[in-house]
Amino acid sequence: MKKIRIRKLHSQLAPIMVFPLLLTAITGVLYQIVHTLGKDEGFLWLLELHVGKFGRIDLVKVYPFLNALGLIALAVTGITLWLQRRPRRPRSQ
Repeated sequence: MKKIRIRKLHSQLAPIMVFPLLLTAITGVLYQIVHTLGKDEGFLWLLELHVGKFGRIDLVKVYPFLNALGLIALAVTGITLWLQRRPRRPRSQ
């Protein structure tokens, strides 16, 4: 794949994936904190958001797979772009 195509794919995928990945990370951490404190009874809604249940929209069966595929795609395209960088030339003094 050409560098331009990979960069375009990465730049299109990143804004789409940032919200679900952040939502999963934040709700997971917050739920773990309240669970550790023994106060998780009132915070089950955090666990529902974490697994992909958004009110009437129930993505529980596909949400983890979509999150994982998006994260893998971002990692692969990001690493590919990073490896394709041209090495910097040392400054001449």
